[in-house]
Amino acid sequence: MEHHTEGIARRLNIKFNEPDLINQALTHSSFANENMGTAIHNERLEFLGDAVLELIISEHLYKSYPQLPEGELTKLRANMVCEASLARVARDLNLGEYLFLGRGEKAAGGQDRPSILADTLEALIGALYLDQGLTITRNIIIHHFEPMIIEIKEGHLVKDYKTMVQELTQCKHNTTPKYMIVDEFGPDHDKIFVVQIFLKEKAPLGEGRGKSKKIAEQAAARMAWEKLRN
Repeated sequence: MEHHTEGIARRLNIKFNEPDLINQALTHSSFANENMGTAIHNERLEFLGDAVLELIISEHLYKSYPQLPEGELTKLRANMVCEASLARVARDLNLGEYLFLGRGEKAAGGQDRPSILADTLEALIGALYLDQGLTITRNIIIHHFEPMIIEIKEGHLVKDYKTMVQELTQCKHNTTPKYMIVDEFGPDHDKIFVVQIFLKEKAPLGEGRGKSKKIAEQAAARMAWEKLRN
C-alpha cells in the first residue's frame, strides 16, 4: 500500500501525516469485502469529502462571481461537482492506478468507471481535509479544478438544460432522465411535438413543446431543472 500513498503525495505535492487515512480513501468496498478485518472502505470519507468539496466550490464561485444570482451559481456548481467533472479530475490524478479494488470489480474495469472514480475523489478530499486541514485542501481543490474554472469563466461550461439535468440526476439520483414524445399535432410542414421527461419511471418532471423534438426536449428539461434544483 505504501507506493499508493507515495504516488498520490507526489501528484498533490504534499506529505501526508496519516498515510493510512489516504489508503482508506483509495479502498473500494469490493476490496474491503474481500479483506474483512484488514481493510476499511472509503464510503464514510466519501460522505465527508462530498460536503467539503461542495463548500469549497460554493465559496469559490460566490467570491468569483459577485454579479451572479443564486440560480446561476447553482448551475455552475452543478457542472463542477457532477460525476463527469469529478471523474475528469480523478483521471488527471491517475486515481484509477492507485485504487484498491476487489478482483471482480477490477476485472470489470472498475478502475476507470466514472462513478467509482468520482466517489474515490470525494473520499480523497475527505481524507485530505482530516489530514491537512481546510486551507491546504482548498488550495489543492482549486488548483486541480482550475481548468474547469477557466472554462466556466470563458463560457464553455454553460451547458444546455438537457446536459445540466443529466449531470444533476447522475450526481444526486445515480440515474439519467428519459424523454418521451407524448403528442404531436399540426401539418407535416409545421408540426408541433410535445415531450415529457421522466426520472425512474415516476410522474413526468416536465413537459415541453417545440417545432422539433430537440426543442421540445430542451423545454421539458428546463422545466425539470427548475424543479430539481429547488
